[in-house]
Amino acid sequence: MLIFVKSMVIGLCIAAPVGPIGLLCIQRSLMQGWRAGFATGLGAATADSIYGFIGALGVTAIIATLISFKPWLCIFGGLFLAYIGYQTIRSKGGATAMAGERANMFNAYSTTLFLTLSNPMTILSFIAIFAALSDGMASDQGGQHALLPMVTGIFLGSAAWWLGLSGFSSIFKARIAESKLRLINYLSGATITVLGAYQVATGVMLATAT
Repeated sequence: MLIFVKSMVIGLCIAAPVGPIGLLCIQRSLMQGWRAGFATGLGAATADSIYGFIGALGVTAIIATLISFKPWLCIFGGLFLAYIGYQTIRSKGGATAMAGERANMFNAYSTTLFLTLSNPMTILSFIAIFAALSDGMASDQGGQHALLPMVTGIFLGSAAWWLGLSGFSSIFKARIAESKLRLINYLSGATITVLGAYQVATGVMLATAT
C-alpha cells in the first residue's frame, strides 16, 4: 500500500507542471468538452506508466537504447508536436459533433500517447524515479511484487490530475465568448508549435554534437 500511495503522489506531481500536453488538455476541454480533454491526459498517463514499468524493471538494454535515441526522439517528437500545434491553430473553435466524439477521443488519446512516449525528458525522469523507488522498496517487499502497485499508482495519480484539469477547464466553456475561445485556440496552438520547434532545434544540436 505504501508503494501504491507513493507512486500516486509521484504520478500526480510529474503530471501537474503545465507543458504542451497540459495546454492540449485545456484547449481540447474548452473546444470539445471534458471527455476529449480527459482522453488527452489518459494518453500521457499511459505513456508515463509504460516508462515507469521499464524503469522499475531496470531493463538496462532498453534504457540505454532509449537514451541513445534522445536526439532523434527530440526531432521527430518536436515535429509531431509542431504539427499538432498547427492543426490546433487551423481547427475551428466550435463544439465537436456528437457523431465524431468517439473518433475525436481516440485521436486525443493516441496523439498525446505518442507525444509523451517521444519526449526524452519523460523517459529520463520516470526511469530515474521508478528505479529509485523500486530500489528503496525491493528489500522490504520484493521488486517483482512491487511492480503492479507502482505502475498502477503512477497511472491513477497522473489520471487524477488530468481528470481534474479537464473538468475544471470545461466548466469555463459556457462562460467564455466564442471570440475569446477562438483566441485561446490560436494562442495555445501557436505556443505548442513554438515548443515543438524548440524541441526540434534541441534535437538537431544534440545530434550534431555527438
